[in-house]
Amino acid sequence: MAGAHKFIFPNFLSLFFHGGCGAALPPPHPSDVLVHKRAPPSARLTDATALVVDVDGGLLLSSGSLFPYFMLVAIEAGGLLRGLLLLLLYPFIACIGGDVAIRAMAFVAFCGLRATRFRAGRAVLPRWLLENVGLEAFDAVRRRWSSGAAGRRAAVVWASRMPRVMVEPFLKDYLEADVADVVAAREMKVLWGLYTGLMEEGGGEAASEARKKIMEGAFGDDVVGFSGGSMEFLCNNTLSSSCKEVYVVSAEEKSKWRPLPRDEYPRPLVFHDGRLAFLPTPLATVAMLVWLPLGAALAVARIAVAMTLPYKYATPILSATGQSWRLRGSLPPPPSSRGQLYVCNHRTLIDPVYVSIALDRPVRAVSYSLSRLSELISPIGRTVHLARDRAHDGAAMARLLAGGAHVVVCPEGTTCREPYLLRFSPLFAELSGDGVVPVALAVETAMFHGTTAGGWKSMDALYYLANPRMCYTVEFLGRVDTSPVRDGGAASTDVANRVQRLMAASLGYECTMLTRKDKYLMLAGNDGVVRAKGAACQWP
Repeated sequence: MAGAHKFIFPNFLSLFFHGGCGAALPPPHPSDVLVHKRAPPSARLTDATALVVDVDGGLLLSSGSLFPYFMLVAIEAGGLLRGLLLLLLYPFIACIGGDVAIRAMAFVAFCGLRATRFRAGRAVLPRWLLENVGLEAFDAVRRRWSSGAAGRRAAVVWASRMPRVMVEPFLKDYLEADVADVVAAREMKVLWGLYTGLMEEGGGEAASEARKKIMEGAFGDDVVGFSGGSMEFLCNNTLSSSCKEVYVVSAEEKSKWRPLPRDEYPRPLVFHDGRLAFLPTPLATVAMLVWLPLGAALAVARIAVAMTLPYKYATPILSATGQSWRLRGSLPPPPSSRGQLYVCNHRTLIDPVYVSIALDRPVRAVSYSLSRLSELISPIGRTVHLARDRAHDGAAMARLLAGGAHVVVCPEGTTCREPYLLRFSPLFAELSGDGVVPVALAVETAMFHGTTAGGWKSMDALYYLANPRMCYTVEFLGRVDTSPVRDGGAASTDVANRVQRLMAASLGYECTMLTRKDKYLMLAGNDGVVRAKGAACQWP
């Protein structure tokens, strides 16, 4: 009777989640399937081989639980209350295990979400899935790319227990799965445009004509499976019954695998969204929810200190609360004219505040858009709003500089979390007669990101200030002469590119030609323009 719950719970929940009369039995496995306890060698994967990859157990390092990925969906797409509900159900989910646990997590994470607005699979999850890819596992899969002749390569079926909307963007966009490859994952059922929380029956692979073509067609005579950590894929996945051989890496061997280095990502991860700066495992999620009320109170206290005290008094007090900053190098020499233009890379909306703190003097920030709440709690005063009209914006910044203001501008036009610099708008190179001072900024946070593309941007500053600890690094680079642009001896784009390269070299980042529009098309499905009261407003 001690183990009776392992039979009763799955069968009972099976009735609720997929209308079955009992827990699904493992598919019959042919006795002639050859099992190897190692990764498939390169010589085994030819252009006539179909490879079935167990994404959850073979490709990912920590395959013990998929809970963190469902928690990311619950919190980032559904909110903190949905995440709390999933956390409260975790002991029960861990107890039942198996496919019923996957269905239960999917139900809590997805039920009621609007299908057309779901972006977590493309904007949030790829970052965390990429960090969990094993280098050795990916190398084994990658061998198929070089094993074929005349550009041919082995076909791949990527199998996962997670819903398709959670894994397909990661596989197609970042691991660059071939168009001929198949993602064998179940669909989430949709009713009236909303996810019901129920997953389709089976393993998601049986209904795929492309899968049948690979498994039963040209490659049907030579199908190889690849998994790791356990025999679950071999016993409980119908795809394995079609394999001629299955390579299963032992848990001991898998524990020696290394994460896939960033510089070996098939496609660079430049953009990602979501508030959480940590992978929400059960214990980490508990810590975050316990901290959240204290973090909210601490954010209010930090705002009060920053707005009421001079920098020399506020800095040590804020440092004692975990909000610190450091200066690399030295301060720039005073400008020969009254005004000075500082050009920064854009990490959060608080960038100009730390430039002001480092200089220990007021600055004027210019922005394409800033929420009323963010402007209200800013310690540097009113932000100058730009309109993305070249003549208007240039004249506005020129007036500030002529009036003797120290102006901070972020020519990327939007924030970027990863170690990349977006394309710099060249407008700043046409304004300052005394040259511009590049400022390289880096930020570290422990729990929350202070930026979002698809969430409530008015909460950006509060999320940043609710972190247990965070640190800004400010580095003033050498002044860049912009007089050749004014005299017609150089193009403003050349100067902008030079400043971008200087910052990238200082920070160890990479330069890109990506723009704000690229970011919002990828993360939010729009071009970053919000129509309100007949006017166009640009998101930063």
